[in-house]
Amino acid sequence: MQIFKNKIFSSFIFPVYLISFSVSAQMHDMQTHAMSPKDCSEMLAWDFETASCQPLAMPGMPSSMWMIHGNTFAVQSFMESPRGRNQFSVPNMIMGDIGTSVGKKNYVNLDLMMTFEKWTFSDRGYPEFLQIGETDKDDLPYVDAQHPHSSPVMGLTLSDTLSLGNKDHIKFYFSPRGQPTEGPVAFMHRQTGMVNPDAPLGHHIGQDVSHISSTVLGTSFHLGKFTLEASVFNGTEPEPTKVDLPIDKLNSHAERLIYEFTDDLYAMASASYVKDPESHDLSLKRIYRYSSSIYYQKKFESGLMFHNTFIFGLVNFYDHYSKLRSFGNEFLLHSMDLPHNFWGRIELLERGASQLRIEATNNPKWVEAFTMGYTYDICKFDNGKIGIGGSITKSIIPSVFENAYGTDPLSGKIFIQLSGMKMGPL
Repeated sequence: MQIFKNKIFSSFIFPVYLISFSVSAQMHDMQTHAMSPKDCSEMLAWDFETASCQPLAMPGMPSSMWMIHGNTFAVQSFMESPRGRNQFSVPNMIMGDIGTSVGKKNYVNLDLMMTFEKWTFSDRGYPEFLQIGETDKDDLPYVDAQHPHSSPVMGLTLSDTLSLGNKDHIKFYFSPRGQPTEGPVAFMHRQTGMVNPDAPLGHHIGQDVSHISSTVLGTSFHLGKFTLEASVFNGTEPEPTKVDLPIDKLNSHAERLIYEFTDDLYAMASASYVKDPESHDLSLKRIYRYSSSIYYQKKFESGLMFHNTFIFGLVNFYDHYSKLRSFGNEFLLHSMDLPHNFWGRIELLERGASQLRIEATNNPKWVEAFTMGYTYDICKFDNGKIGIGGSITKSIIPSVFENAYGTDPLSGKIFIQLSGMKMGPL
């Protein structure tokens, strides 16, 4: 029992300390609650990769800024069915960047994204029915579990943004580990995803698996309502149990188009060719990933805010299946002035029996998951908050999988969440 208490203390307090530092910093507050492109001031532009406002250089106005953002959950999982397990885990991330204008039009920025999930997840991963992807330290696949993200460095990016006037700009970037120009906004960055400790089941099915790719070289061109992006990268997915930061050859590519319909509605679509994606499966030479997503928000006169994200993913040849598809919809209803946060996720996707280690016909079958969640903000800071919440997920299982899972099992989570964001001048 004492060992369990020590694990809770060490895995929760360390990320909490880092984020508490970010929310207690006493520097000038500059736009800490941006939720969409319209929330960025004249000197800031919306960055679709991180769903946040990023600085632009302006003639005669040199600037240097820093930003830090953290999000940590202390989660107790409860799962029924023969495959269920009750377990404590700490999904977490902390992101910081520092940048300065160079000359009249350039803004150079260094971004570091970290996580400690290698040490705050069990060896079997974070419990989640029907989740797959990557292998553990014994080279066994994670099944019904989310793998830890690359620890401690989940992302490292050096970028140069060239202002073209107004908010038009061209961005060039290099990442030893980072995100190619594909997929939706990664789940830990989007408004509808950062309230939920669970990674989407479509994470590896054409959605946002690429956000921790190795050796990325990319560009983004924003003009008016359009953003056109392209990148080259190394296609082999990182091994989550290793502490490394390899520089590998550029053998894959991705392209993404983004369009802002209104201040509250934008969409993106992407396609990518990925070579040698799995280090543990050398027979898998290539896969193709496709994604489209729509982001919408509405503010009501009462002060309530509604956010919705719809995502479609498609992947060819992943795990040697000719085609796998995924659909996901997330929502969040909240208010800046109230402590209540209502959120949820609906998922429909294809899974093969071999992916779930089930003895059954291996043709892909549709599975579903419906999640309803609630978070109560028990304490709010100027730049962060502490909340307590929970969720219930109903998994819909096809009959050929019932010997392994039973009939449509339930799972639940209770958690404490600590999150914060702060920007300021140097």
